[in-house]
Amino acid sequence: MAKIVVALGGNALGNSANEQLSRAQLAAKSIADLIEQGHKVVIAHGNGPQVGQIRLAFEKAAEAGKEIMPFAECIAMSQGYIGYHLQQAIDEELVSRNINETPVITMLTQVVVDGDDPAFKHPTKPIGGYYTEEAAKKLMDQTGEIYHEDSGRGWRRVVPSPRPIDIYEKISLQTLVDAGQVVIACGGGGIPVVYHGTRYEGVDAVIDKDFAASKMASLIDADMFIILTAVDHVYINFGKESQTALKKVSLDEMEQHMADNQFPAGSMLPKVQAACEFVSSGKQKTAIIADLEQVAQAITAEAGTIIHS
Repeated sequence: MAKIVVALGGNALGNSANEQLSRAQLAAKSIADLIEQGHKVVIAHGNGPQVGQIRLAFEKAAEAGKEIMPFAECIAMSQGYIGYHLQQAIDEELVSRNINETPVITMLTQVVVDGDDPAFKHPTKPIGGYYTEEAAKKLMDQTGEIYHEDSGRGWRRVVPSPRPIDIYEKISLQTLVDAGQVVIACGGGGIPVVYHGTRYEGVDAVIDKDFAASKMASLIDADMFIILTAVDHVYINFGKESQTALKKVSLDEMEQHMADNQFPAGSMLPKVQAACEFVSSGKQKTAIIADLEQVAQAITAEAGTIIHS
């Protein structure tokens, strides 16, 4: 059986605690299918809506004179409560199938980034609430943070999105996976940390969860990396009459499609890049991009886009 890393999108988990628990139960069915087949499974997840809500709560508290929580700590909080819901849902699904001796655990995960990553000079990832231009400029003067106008909806703070280079807890992660535990890790792309002096320090940044999951899959020598999204396949010529679903594609073919600018930078491109990075990390690696409810079919090449070396 295979060692598999599964990446769940934060938006796939809903926008409220109740909605998230319901969505987690749906994801749990697909994950349990893999576990029931005997695979070792590690789950990464996004946190886009959730960490924004946490940050917004602290921003509102700051208006009342309370200290605002650093963003790295907000990510750690989101890892905890999303992991809690996923643990509950997966464990409940496993027990319903009489799989009673497979522990499920959430690991607070620090993902190492390079302090000299060019992304730190060009923050692009919006976080937190919306402000008027006047309020945003006042905040920039007070805090030194950077705010940009966001699609006509108001001004939001933006932070860097550096690439992951390592995972601090990788030895513990590997130990748990080898012991047959289902591990939820790298939530929200991981808590971003940089090495400073003699210790790692959290930084205000957002690591793309698919790149973090890809790095994790490589570090634990996974056989397969699955990105679950809202579409059944990756497409070329998307939205045109010549639109074509990609089903089984070589790494070379997918890299050519990227060179031809087939995938939008803000949506599918990072997923394809992360998948290709994993496939190129070793021999006989497979990456799959598929719909959440088609995981079992994707494993047997009946659904999704399969990228191979």
